[in-house]
Amino acid sequence: MRRRCLRSLAIGCVLAAHSLRGAVGAFLVPTPPPRVGFTGRHASRREGPVPASQLEDLVANAKSMIFAVVPQGPQAEIPRNIMAGFAVALAMIPESVAFAFVVGVTPIAGLWSAVCLGFLAAAFGGRPGIASGAAGSTAVVMAALVDSHGISYLSAAVMLAGIMQITVGVLRWGKFIKLVPHPVMLGFVNGLAIVIANAQLSHFFDPATGALLAGAKGASMLGLTALSMALVKLLPRLTTAVPSSLLTVVLITVLTKVFHLPAQTLSDIAGAETFRGGLSVLPHFGLAQVPWGSWQTWRVLLPYSATMAAVGLIESLLTLQLVDGLMDDGKRGDTRKECIGQGLGNIASGLTGGMGGCAMIGQTQVNIQAGARGRLAGISMALLLGLGIVAAAPALGQVPVAALVGIMFVVCESTFAWSSLRLMRKIPRSDAATVVIVSLVTVWQDLADGVVVGTIVSALCFCWKQSTNLWVETSEGYSGFIKTYKLHGLLFFGSTQSFADLFRIQEDPQEVVLDFAASRVLDHSALEAINNVAAKYGELGKTLHLVHLSSDCAGLLERLNSGTMPPYEIIEVDEATDPIYEVAEESRYYRDLKAPDAPKRKDGQADVSLDEEDEDFDDTEDPEAWEDDLR
Repeated sequence: MRRRCLRSLAIGCVLAAHSLRGAVGAFLVPTPPPRVGFTGRHASRREGPVPASQLEDLVANAKSMIFAVVPQGPQAEIPRNIMAGFAVALAMIPESVAFAFVVGVTPIAGLWSAVCLGFLAAAFGGRPGIASGAAGSTAVVMAALVDSHGISYLSAAVMLAGIMQITVGVLRWGKFIKLVPHPVMLGFVNGLAIVIANAQLSHFFDPATGALLAGAKGASMLGLTALSMALVKLLPRLTTAVPSSLLTVVLITVLTKVFHLPAQTLSDIAGAETFRGGLSVLPHFGLAQVPWGSWQTWRVLLPYSATMAAVGLIESLLTLQLVDGLMDDGKRGDTRKECIGQGLGNIASGLTGGMGGCAMIGQTQVNIQAGARGRLAGISMALLLGLGIVAAAPALGQVPVAALVGIMFVVCESTFAWSSLRLMRKIPRSDAATVVIVSLVTVWQDLADGVVVGTIVSALCFCWKQSTNLWVETSEGYSGFIKTYKLHGLLFFGSTQSFADLFRIQEDPQEVVLDFAASRVLDHSALEAINNVAAKYGELGKTLHLVHLSSDCAGLLERLNSGTMPPYEIIEVDEATDPIYEVAEESRYYRDLKAPDAPKRKDGQADVSLDEEDEDFDDTEDPEAWEDDLR
């Protein structure tokens, strides 16, 4: 019941922040001009009303989530990035401490994990602007391991997860994040915004009794949080020299001390030991003390490490795509480098006894909002956090939690894709359902489950839609002696049954033409379906002529028929009009198969221009040309 109440309160706080955003809109700077899209030969500017179909794109519209104006120009780069790093370092503290409690390790372990991971991920990651640290999505995975096998196994599992992530980067598997559909991305940011807001609500409860804060403490917590949210919104109007989130923390801290408000501080939630400072809090470097030579150890570590590596990379790569839209530099992040950077950070975290982590979308939003434009911001966050733990721990411990909670609530409001609510009635119902499903699974389970479930749902919906879009045009020639089927749509495993039902084999004449000019053969199931239909015609003594197949399709069909096509199944080849595409088939069938030749121009030269290739391809050729040949 309490968890349901917390989720309801989280949604309410996000809505309140969104309302506050509208209420103070008159005091904010005007909306910046539209961003220039990613550079390329197809890039162009469009004027006039924006189509509704373009309003839901996360990358294109991510910049609209920024609620502060930051100084521009090379002269502001270094100090702006350092101040952004300081703001993120402060925002990292309560999250790292909270997730350390979730895993079952000391708060100092969570803080040093943020230092190690934040530094290496920023230095070697896929793009500037991303803030990495001890994350809740990976903390939930490792909690069960610590509970059953202890902290030493945690360090070993984190290090092994880092090795797996580096392997993914070296093999360039990070590119498969592109297969995550856009509705899943929307559900991801919506669910994650609620999760982040839900994590902040624990600070409104007494850690000793678990009851809601009341009296002066409750009023101070609520009032300072609201004031923090308002300051983050309004301060950019007054000054852009200092990030609004950092200035908010300073003002709330001073206000608390001047008026002696009973506000909960970082030292109160993490313990005075965490903020005692000095060299004694430095982590120890070395391998985890586990029996590495035992097979039982690897049986315990591998499932947890693989799950953590997958969860961390999914959240990091999705955050990378989000930052592509937030950063107005016209560049795309490098998924390979991001995988390697996260892996190096987790290896370092494991070697120092940490809990690991990944990119954190909330802190990344704070980083971008504070003006971060280079890797120096992430590196500064790690260095300043580590320096603060050692040299300025008592001062950091006096920062009121309410100041950071208010900042995170505003981050949640700007993270939530509000446009997805307006588009629910304009997009296909399957896409709308996917957004809702991913959001719910992310909130009630975890990010990895949400993304996997959403991707599966989107894939099934796509397959169903394409399987129902297969149809034929029929025509007859020479007084009914020849019949032509012109196939439209995609022929693949999901549409093979519909394909078989399109033919009237008993009533068809002796010669039948199957034209694939307006279709594509995608996989092995499609090839088998073609063979099965041809075999049915052959049983009745009829002949099926296959027209406008790609050379790969023709070669693979011959391989499936032991190298020789049966007499009732004839492939008609026309190099001038046959399309060129590949089939998703096992490599053993492709072995020794001749690669298709590039299309030829009239002068005999190979043409590599996609535009001209499309012009040469004629999918409306009159089937009677084939009837003349058959005659």
